Amino acid sequence: MNVIECDESTLKGYVVIYKTYGQTGLKVSAVGFGGMRFDIKQSKEKNAEILRYAVDQGINYLDTAPMYCEDQSEDIFGIAIKQMAAQREDFYVSTKGMPEDFDTADKAIGHVDKSLKLLNTDTIDFYHVWCVRRWSEYELAMKPGGQYDGLLKCKEQGKIKHIVVSTHLRGPEVGDLISKDEFEGVLLGVNILNFLYRWEGVQAAHKAGLGVVAMNPLAGGIIPQNEQSLAFLADEGETPTEAALRFCISCPQITITLNGFTTKEHVDMACKIADKAEPFTDEDIKRIRGHITNNMDALCTGCGYCMGRCPVDIPISNFMQYYNEKLLTNKTEREMIEHLGFQRKWLLLADSKEKAADCVQCGRCEMACTQHLDIIKRLEKISEWEKSLENSKQKG
Repeated sequence: MNVIECDESTLKGYVVIYKTYGQTGLKVSAVGFGGMRFDIKQSKEKNAEILRYAVDQGINYLDTAPMYCEDQSEDIFGIAIKQMAAQREDFYVSTKGMPEDFDTADKAIGHVDKSLKLLNTDTIDFYHVWCVRRWSEYELAMKPGGQYDGLLKCKEQGKIKHIVVSTHLRGPEVGDLISKDEFEGVLLGVNILNFLYRWEGVQAAHKAGLGVVAMNPLAGGIIPQNEQSLAFLADEGETPTEAALRFCISCPQITITLNGFTTKEHVDMACKIADKAEPFTDEDIKRIRGHITNNMDALCTGCGYCMGRCPVDIPISNFMQYYNEKLLTNKTEREMIEHLGFQRKWLLLADSKEKAADCVQCGRCEMACTQHLDIIKRLEKISEWEKSLENSKQKG
């Protein structure tokens, strides 16, 4: 069980909060540095300063990946790590590789070697089988002679210490994945808006004794960009952004909350919130669940009651959460079409062959919906966007 612990020392006036990462015994900072938000208009050296600053504040879990920040993130990390060589035992480095890119053991080993060189380190503390969106991608990683076998060899050689997984699978599938006892930790997209959809996976990982890392705690920027409409998330005296960070940081089931820092001030804000965050109890979770359900009105909460009721197997909840983008951000038609392509490739709709246009308008989903959403009407609109997206691909 992950227990929140307070370091007796303070840095910049903040009490440093650490948790135990799964069964590894490692004490990791409740706030992690996510290396996907660097301001690449600045020099790599300038961005490396922010990373070093975060370590000086007690943040000791540093997460990066290929392709982050136009493929510059690992370079920035490498600069900072070289400058912090004398402190190397004081922090943990995490990076990743996708099964589809490294589908053989030799390719996986080669990529680990490349990351080691870029990161200026002899070992990677946490290496993720990255972005498992479909069960077929998990199977690709685990095939004999595949990525996982390569990572095991790297672990034997001391190139990596812990093999972990990053996934966008639904909660029940996360449970199936971790039940195989192949990973020591899991990275999930979870936040105060989507936890109803993700929480089953978080609980399964925590119960299995894995380290649980939360990415996108601010819903990809939706929360800070829509603070007025999401004011109900916050307690008195805090902003919705602060409440969202506090939610993930203080949950005992979540080991690390990754924050994408662009400035030193962002680091300070996260540390300040972690300093004051009180753990959420099961009753707190129930209270927040009810609060979101009662206030989101037209937004889909991802409760899942509609799932499994569609006669043509449309993943209703996934489509409705995609539609949330329209309600929260007032995206234009064109922006929603572009975002649909992104969802199809990377996120909620990545594992779905079914289309909104497949809807037979039986009404079962609307009967099951706890919020009485106009699901059929929304699917009709999404089907128009699907058609536009398909036409644009054909023209391209």
